[in-house]
Amino acid sequence: MALRLGDTVPDFTQASSEGEINFYEWAGDSWVVLFSHPADYTPVCTTELGTVAKLKLEFDKRGVKVIALSVDDVESHKGWIGDINETQSTTVNYPILADGDKKVSELYDMIHPNSLNSLTVRTVFIIDPHKKLRLSIAYPASTGRNFDEIIRVIDSLQLTDNHQVATPANWKDGDDCVIVHSLKDPEVLKEKFPQGYTEVKPYLRMTPQPNK
Repeated sequence: MALRLGDTVPDFTQASSEGEINFYEWAGDSWVVLFSHPADYTPVCTTELGTVAKLKLEFDKRGVKVIALSVDDVESHKGWIGDINETQSTTVNYPILADGDKKVSELYDMIHPNSLNSLTVRTVFIIDPHKKLRLSIAYPASTGRNFDEIIRVIDSLQLTDNHQVATPANWKDGDDCVIVHSLKDPEVLKEKFPQGYTEVKPYLRMTPQPNK
């Protein structure tokens, strides 16, 4: 069954490039980005894994752990990591699950037979500290992922979890936000948004980002 937003993601234990991982224990109280790859030694995946390694500090600042997955084995992963480090001028600094038995791929519905037969598509999951699925995106094999967008979504989720706002189209950290429609009382609005707000329409009220 496909995972849906708000579902509790399944736990698993699986081999990885950094040893055996029990997912819940490894994740702890952190946010997690789990992203899958069709196979080792594939060109687009090589660029993606290198990009995530370069962004690791950005994920760390947000309390996010990253973990990749491919259906090849640990030895294959280790050889591929050498290629990634060489060609992308970085050092892979996070684990890659070795999902040879496709246990995790099937648990997380990463295999789309009409697209890639028995291989995983390029899926991204953002999972919160309560192990709830907060975002999932499935990309075709030919299209590399935009990890700046993944970070943007994490910024939005972490902001909106703690403040009664939503983020508008193309929002990025520091931009104005939308006040949630359920807030109506003027005194409550004044208390919660001391920087003020602009009422474009009664249902569309913009305010500076509350945590800035």
